[in-house]
Order: sequence, then structure tokens, then C-alpha cells
Amino acid sequence: MLRQYEAVYIFDSGLEDTAINERLDRFHALLGGPADLKLDHWGRRQLAYPIGRKEQGYYVVARYNADAKVLPEYERALKLDDGII
Repeated sequence: MLRQYEAVYIFDSGLEDTAINERLDRFHALLGGPADLKLDHWGRRQLAYPIGRKEQGYYVVARYNADAKVLPEYERALKLDDGII
């Protein structure tokens, strides 16, 4: 059964746009490449408060439908990626 999800990614602002798009493609491939995927790139913005030494981040909001069985591997990949704040 598919459920609707929303994810907000905050990438390191030092990453280039192509690197961010490659990471997004890799993450969404783990979800099975949802056909209804909607991405909203907010761009580089000031963080509400510093996280470590980072004061800016690149925001992307993703909305998609996915099966709950694929989420553990997806979340694991997000946690292991150094480009995500």
C-alpha cells in the first residue's frame, strides 16, 4: 500500500547544483522512482540557527507516494550522506 510522504532536504550550501540533483536522483531511486514525485527547490537560504559550522543550506522539498517497506534503506542512505546537514 502506498502512502503519501513529504521530505525536506537541507544540503550543504557548498555543493554544486549538479551534485545536489545527483544525490536526489539516487535517494529517489531507493524509493522505486515514484512517478508522482514533486520537487520544489527553495535554493540557498540562511539556517534558522547554525548547525555545526554551517549557517546556510540548500533546501529541497519532495512530495511522493511510496511503500513503507522501502523507507528504512532510504533513511539509512540519508543518514550516511555527508552532503546533508
